[in-house]
Amino acid sequence: MSEPDDHGRRTAADEEHHGIVMGLAFGQMAAQTLGAATRLGVFDLIGDGERTADSLAEALGTRPRATYRLLRALAALRLLAEGAPGTFTTTPAGDLLRSGTPGSLLSVARMFTDPAMLRGWDILDESVRTERPTFDTVFGTDFFGHLKKHPELSAEFNAAMSQATRMAADAIPHHYDFGRYGTVVDVGGGDGTLLAAILRAHPGPRGVVHDSAEGLAQAADRFARDGLTDRVTLETGDFFASVPAGGDLYLLKSVIHDWDDERCATILRHIRAVVPDDGALLLVEPVLPATVPGDGSAFPYLTDLNMMVNVGGRERTADDFSALCDTAGFALRAITPLPHPIRYRLIEATPV
Repeated sequence: MSEPDDHGRRTAADEEHHGIVMGLAFGQMAAQTLGAATRLGVFDLIGDGERTADSLAEALGTRPRATYRLLRALAALRLLAEGAPGTFTTTPAGDLLRSGTPGSLLSVARMFTDPAMLRGWDILDESVRTERPTFDTVFGTDFFGHLKKHPELSAEFNAAMSQATRMAADAIPHHYDFGRYGTVVDVGGGDGTLLAAILRAHPGPRGVVHDSAEGLAQAADRFARDGLTDRVTLETGDFFASVPAGGDLYLLKSVIHDWDDERCATILRHIRAVVPDDGALLLVEPVLPATVPGDGSAFPYLTDLNMMVNVGGRERTADDFSALCDTAGFALRAITPLPHPIRYRLIEATPV
């Protein structure tokens, strides 16, 4: 640990460490600022031009001085830029918070600053004591049960998952040979963002998306927009009970990290029961290193805690995935990284 210099002043290293702690202590305030701005629609209202705080306040029905204070905080967070006193434009990061822009993360920002995502974190220490989701304690039901009761929130969640998948979906079809399979079954595939990208890049296979009714709510529109309706079957179901037969590649993206080992093994055993001997399992998940690198991103580890708090799942290491596959009757064959900055890995396993 750095010590003050001979005159009792803090060194540059001291200031850096101080900044780390203070940035974390105020981090929730930054997230709430982001959430308020996206709920108000600030970024869409500014659009490609510039707006004054007063004109935004009038459009929003908010108080001018309070609006100005919010906009200044957004500028300090590098989501807006204040070119002249009281006049604001969006930055490239802020543009990602507009609806309809390429690569928009608006639904991601809304979902991950929603009380449904945040309230369980208020008692993270309880989740650490029990390794059980605190979401259930706060809301009186599990996360996906809560979404089922709130269709608007469920639609926002589906949109957020689609937005979070988009970058990976652009890359995945070009880093795995999907063309050698006849039918790709996307288990828990939601609105079909990933499967649609795979089918566009590989004209041979057919596809099946298997998910709950809520998960599939926007899927038909997705495939219709992409002209893929005749190559896809949508199957409503519960992967804890069964998965559709007839596929030779079973794909799961961001599904395994939602669940504990026992429930993951249940899903994978259902796949093992229907996959042919020459078929395969492809998981798309982050893979944690065996030890935390000193210069790595905190994001995977915060996501790991989020899984614990909200759904009871977790992120896993390569050894964890190997053990999980082995338990369910698969052998892990390869883990393939995707191009930076995509954090997912392609985890391929085959039946044994």
